[in-house]
Amino acid sequence: MAVSTSPQPSRISRPSPGTVAIVLLLLAACTLPFVLDAFWLSTADFILIAAIGALGLNVLTGYTGQVSLGHAFFLGIGAYTAAFLADHGVNAALWIPGAGVAAGLVGLLVGPTALRLRGLYLAIVTIGLVFLGTHLFVNIPAITGGPAGRATPQPMWGPADFGGNGLTIAGVSFDRNGCYYFLALTLLALSMWFVHNLMRTRSGRAMQAVRDREIAAALMGVNLARTKLAAFVVSSFLAGLCGALYGAFLFHVDPSQWGLLLSIQFVAIIIVGGIGTVWGALLGSVFITGLPTLLIHYSDSVPFLQHSAGQGGIAVSDATNLLYGLLIVVFLVVEPRGLIGLVARAAGSITHRRRTAAVAVHPSPLVEE
Repeated sequence: MAVSTSPQPSRISRPSPGTVAIVLLLLAACTLPFVLDAFWLSTADFILIAAIGALGLNVLTGYTGQVSLGHAFFLGIGAYTAAFLADHGVNAALWIPGAGVAAGLVGLLVGPTALRLRGLYLAIVTIGLVFLGTHLFVNIPAITGGPAGRATPQPMWGPADFGGNGLTIAGVSFDRNGCYYFLALTLLALSMWFVHNLMRTRSGRAMQAVRDREIAAALMGVNLARTKLAAFVVSSFLAGLCGALYGAFLFHVDPSQWGLLLSIQFVAIIIVGGIGTVWGALLGSVFITGLPTLLIHYSDSVPFLQHSAGQGGIAVSDATNLLYGLLIVVFLVVEPRGLIGLVARAAGSITHRRRTAAVAVHPSPLVEE
């Protein structure tokens, strides 16, 4: 009996809807610098830079369950390290990751002491880091410039001048805002890819086990101290990258920028965006980081909203702080999973309606009987 040996037709693998959505989102993000004016493009720069730092806090708080209010301290370490290295002739390809490494090493030193505590006690200790950092930033003028701060040199990569003429490729010009936009977008995409893959490894699963139940994680063989310390170092490293970009983009850094309010803003970002999610850092940053700019831009059109205090209305800074607190309370009470939870709920509702409509059009035989 003859056996057919003709080759079987190969199956064509189709990309998943999530992959298609990510590709489309990246393409849309790459077109923004060509459609936004300078004001909104600079706002987009701040959003992307803040999302890097928020992603780091999400690793520690969202994925590992360790509450931290000292994130601003590590941003400051990154900013001053970047400025110090750049002033001594180090190329931007080294001082940007070098800022993350410096912050990560500080996290490695501080972590064993801070992570002996849990819950409220850990939060109080990390608040102490902010005030300790402010004291150090003021009293080490050789590195930080003292109370007045110091200027931050701009990155230079070949023809790309982040502080001057920008970059021109094939007749297309990118100004300073455009250069920072693509730099921050690249670093954010790499950071999201890293964290996404980290959480699928044994170390990432250990972090999530510690978050869910420390005692159960220890009984399963998870080294609690090592797992917490690893999360602290990763969080500090990403905070250092964020601080380096933030300081360079502002041209100048001083101790007043790294206070407790900045740490609370990052906590608000991950709560609003979605605790324990990669995309929550970016979605939350859009709301929290873009909120002050939005209020300033439209303050003349909103009643009782003024640019500064003492003008017969609510100052934009005060209104921003009030909205931060309101958003934190609302999302913790209504949707603890943040905007990611709202998106998932809406997607589930749409899927349920489609299934209900399909059953109504084509009922199963058992339903007909």
